[in-house]
Amino acid sequence: MSSDDNGSPRVSLFCAAALKSAVKSLGLESLSTEIGATVDIIYASTNVLVQRIDDGALPDVMIGMSGSLQALATLGILVPGTIVPLAKSGIGIAASPDRTQPDISTVRTLARTLTAAGSVAYSRNSPSGLYFQTLITKLGIAGEVNSRATLIDHGPTAAAVIDGRADLAVQQISELLHMPGARVIGPLPDPVQHYTSFSLALAAPAAGKPAAEALTRILTGPRARTAYADAGLEVS
Repeated sequence: MSSDDNGSPRVSLFCAAALKSAVKSLGLESLSTEIGATVDIIYASTNVLVQRIDDGALPDVMIGMSGSLQALATLGILVPGTIVPLAKSGIGIAASPDRTQPDISTVRTLARTLTAAGSVAYSRNSPSGLYFQTLITKLGIAGEVNSRATLIDHGPTAAAVIDGRADLAVQQISELLHMPGARVIGPLPDPVQHYTSFSLALAAPAAGKPAAEALTRILTGPRARTAYADAGLEVS
């Protein structure tokens, strides 16, 4: 918890990018009366948010990959008893709207589609990108795909589909769905699908602070759960 130059209370939230569209739809910035403080939000991949914490930043509330939150709780940075599962997200593939619908319904057709693409965009650092690297290695197509891949450091991979750098983009479905101009062609086939679970937790200094706990109630409440589902996440 902090205050601005006018002494008004502020509460900070670190939020994983996969839940950005859902959390933004809640309009937290306009709920300062209900929360008891103005909400400052930073959206980024969980890995980037954890790096910020390692560099000395500390939010009052954090939404991120469940495993990462557990690790931060073990270090005493987050409070273990405040960890609440929120939702999980599978990985999908997007293309431009004018592209012929590629077949990714089976593992075999997925591999064929990936190797036929001029370029596949995926993230260097996100959970979806790290898993995708493992997947194409297991499928024996890593060399072929990576020789033409468009690697994204941060942000939506589907941007590369929109601007023509790539034919296909791989990312969490919840992120692909909210990229204007991109068309989600489907999730990865069930045998190779990978889910990332996301949770919420309070930072140790914020435990017991009314504004942080009020923000937590909103982010775990019925309206938020509906927002997560509407954003393409599977609610816990």
